[in-house]
Amino acid sequence: MLMEKECVRFAILDLNEGQPNQGMRCIREIVHRWADEKQVDLTYDVFDVRVKNELPDMSYDIYISSGGPGDPLSTRFDDWDIHWNKWLNELLRWNENPDNEQKKFVFFICHSFQLASRYFNAGLICKRKSTSFGVFPVHMLPEAGSNPVFENLSDPFYAVDSRDFQLIQPNLDILNDMGAYITCIEKERPHVPYERAVMGISFNPYMFGTQFHPEADAEGMLRHFQSEDKRKTVIDNHGQEKLTSMIDQLKDPDKILWTNKHLIPNFLNEAYSHIVSVNLISS
Repeated sequence: MLMEKECVRFAILDLNEGQPNQGMRCIREIVHRWADEKQVDLTYDVFDVRVKNELPDMSYDIYISSGGPGDPLSTRFDDWDIHWNKWLNELLRWNENPDNEQKKFVFFICHSFQLASRYFNAGLICKRKSTSFGVFPVHMLPEAGSNPVFENLSDPFYAVDSRDFQLIQPNLDILNDMGAYITCIEKERPHVPYERAVMGISFNPYMFGTQFHPEADAEGMLRHFQSEDKRKTVIDNHGQEKLTSMIDQLKDPDKILWTNKHLIPNFLNEAYSHIVSVNLISS
């Protein structure tokens, strides 16, 4: 007798405000690749949060909230932002309810990470002195060592960074009180007098976020580097040699390709293990 396949329902929240981007393609590809490897039935819906004010209900198992453009501090009174925060609050209430055995798992990427950090009052969100764009090392903190999301990742690992804003001066007491912890931080830059930004937080056992783009792949980055504006940003901030190095790193299987193949899939594995265990108990 054939075992019936598990069905996993995904909600993908698109915060790109209708702007062309590679992130949504990458997220879809990771989700499909993961489902093929796990041999699970996959259904997913995409919600256009900022243009159509669409948000998912509580019927999904896993939620991925994307990156996007703009200032995470300036939209708090916009309808879509208010509704996004209500959605996050509803997820938290669901997960805190002991009657709901199957919890909802959420991954926040870049702009969504900033919004979640704002919601949880995780620290100071502010504008960077200059745009960060390119492939950079990310350093794990000791607390991340036991987190399965970082399994098979080296320290540092490499990721795509694309942002004008940052989270610094973390509110460690608040994070500790809610059971959250910082997982990774920005590369050290001893030649500049700036605080290292927070690059990842485990907000609770079911909600995880990164300031960088773990979904990014070489194809998407090469397309970015064909843009004169993107190339100029890297050259102005880091020099031509750094740009050449970044493009070379895109071909390295141990750099962003490794992060793409492991970090979000590790998170999905954790969520799936929870779904299976709950279903086994209830069957």
